[in-house]
Amino acid sequence: MTEFRAPGTTAPPPGLRQLFTGMLMVALSAFGGGLSAWSQRIIVEQRHWMSNEEFLTGLTVARLFPGPNQINMAVYVGTFFRGLPGALAALAGMLLVPFTLLMGVGLLYFQFHTLPALDRVLAGVVAAAAGMALSMGFKILDQYWKDPIALLLAVLTFVLMTFLHVRLVPLVLVAGPLAMAWYWPRPSHPPVPQAERR
Repeated sequence: MTEFRAPGTTAPPPGLRQLFTGMLMVALSAFGGGLSAWSQRIIVEQRHWMSNEEFLTGLTVARLFPGPNQINMAVYVGTFFRGLPGALAALAGMLLVPFTLLMGVGLLYFQFHTLPALDRVLAGVVAAAAGMALSMGFKILDQYWKDPIALLLAVLTFVLMTFLHVRLVPLVLVAGPLAMAWYWPRPSHPPVPQAERR
């Protein structure tokens, strides 16, 4: 199979084992949430598999499809580099060990969930997850700060969902095609020389 190197990156394309361990690191780093932020940190900043723009493209695709965003993102990253085997390796890294830990932690939680100290610990984890989500938001903002149309779409989506309570599915069905039509690559026609016009 031909190796795929993401444009603008210096790292060699990850193999199946690297995809598994990379997604495992994302899953184990994101206790309490913040998966997207940890994905960006590990995939873009630490391992240099993708550029920030490519990562944001994948994250957008992952959020457009039904299902958990980070599961979709793992499939996207694996497929991006290694096709179906890569998708399966990334998905296994995202699910196998965390699922086993989740079952164990869940059993402990149901044994000790009445303890007041546990509620305070979980509140702290939620606060950390909120901070990670804000961090990811500021990184995306830095990427699109000079694009007024992208900022307008982001603000409009935020207002429609937060204040007007527009449901996600109709919003995606309307705003998605409009945004894709606006950003669709268009062929640039070179100017016709004056001699050819005559």
